[in-house]
Amino acid sequence: MISLKEAIKLNSNELNTLRKELIEKIKATKEIGAYIEQLTNSDIDESFAGVPIAIKDNIQVKNWSITSCSKILQGYKAPYNATVINKLIASSLAPFGRTNMDEFAMGSTTESSYYGKTLNPLDHTRVPGGSSGGSAAAVAAGIAIAALGSDTGGSIRQPAAFCGCVGFKPTYGRVSRYGLAAYSSSLDQIGPITQNVEDAAILYDIIAGYDKLDSTSANLDFSPVTPNLNPNRKLKIAVIKNYIDEASKPVRDALNLTIEKLKNAGHDICYKDLANSKYNIAAYYIIATAEASANLSRYDGVRYGNRASADTLGQMYANTRGEGFGVEVQRRMLLGTFVLSSGYYDAYYIKAQKARAFIKREYDEILSEADIILMPVAPSVAYKFGELKNPLSAYLSDIYTIGVNLAGLPAITVPVASDENGLNISAQLIGAAWQEQVVLDAALNLENIVKGN
Repeated sequence: MISLKEAIKLNSNELNTLRKELIEKIKATKEIGAYIEQLTNSDIDESFAGVPIAIKDNIQVKNWSITSCSKILQGYKAPYNATVINKLIASSLAPFGRTNMDEFAMGSTTESSYYGKTLNPLDHTRVPGGSSGGSAAAVAAGIAIAALGSDTGGSIRQPAAFCGCVGFKPTYGRVSRYGLAAYSSSLDQIGPITQNVEDAAILYDIIAGYDKLDSTSANLDFSPVTPNLNPNRKLKIAVIKNYIDEASKPVRDALNLTIEKLKNAGHDICYKDLANSKYNIAAYYIIATAEASANLSRYDGVRYGNRASADTLGQMYANTRGEGFGVEVQRRMLLGTFVLSSGYYDAYYIKAQKARAFIKREYDEILSEADIILMPVAPSVAYKFGELKNPLSAYLSDIYTIGVNLAGLPAITVPVASDENGLNISAQLIGAAWQEQVVLDAALNLENIVKGN
């Protein structure tokens, strides 16, 4: 597949040919389930005539059906563009199709979608990760030049790692969330999923920057990183040893070999430990579900999407939500409502916020001594559908990604190896807040080392 860097240089005729080729390739790989809808040639007008970019189904594109892959939003059409979509169009890129996802971004496997699951292009018996599994699978399968996803607890980085592409979560507040369907407002962040690090930098530069329409957008000076990418930058890298030691043997061996390559390339390696990752899990699932219970309360059958039939208003609310939300979404909403309820708010929610502050402080302390943190993305390679038998097992698969969201830091995943079955293994690189340049420099350096450049 042509890279984003190359696609940007195409003329209108070449882009038209590229779109036609993509449309045909998507039809031929329909079984993967990466897209739930894509443009056809007849749909393409001046607004969508740029470089085609796949869009996760929770990012508003004016006049498109945007459903967060939920039954409750069937029939809803977006009345406006998300800020990131306007930025794409202004840079001669264009939304090309809606990619599959876990319902309302609540999941790690892209199995909970109303439209059906997405398959991992590397092995169709295995999950592509989630919640941005459709975006990652589309890029990995060569049916998207690049894609946008959203990351609340690893939902860009984990599927990118499972599918073998690059996934980048910017600092919280660096990319506008205006037009992103809210799951957990203090954690959600839009970011790119791409074929390589340079493409991630290009797409990041296009979508980043202050937005007055987003109250959580950081009003800070923004300098594009792509013109200053430095693959030869020497860095001090803090390796989180206890997290690597906890990972499965293939992940552990691959990352230890990667660390040796980084040493040989002249980087300064030090070893650190972070607190038990189960603290991250506990804090994250209290905060995220609490915010989800508030955010999703707006879907009541009155203003958005589907409305169930009932004799009373109260019964209509109950029927609409009971029929419209899937099992996992209902589970998280109930959990969030519980931790916010009288008598439990102090016991759970306040303690989780204190734990969040502790987690952020730990990251900040390590990053005061090092340029970059290196750790696994997930404990294992992509697992088989049905392998995780209960929700808690799925939650625990996020142990190495959610701390980054709690701390609001930028992080990227870069493929470094394959296991004996050809499944991808990636390293996760984490930087200090607003230091995307350092993170992308480190990632490009690592990518070149892995490729032998």
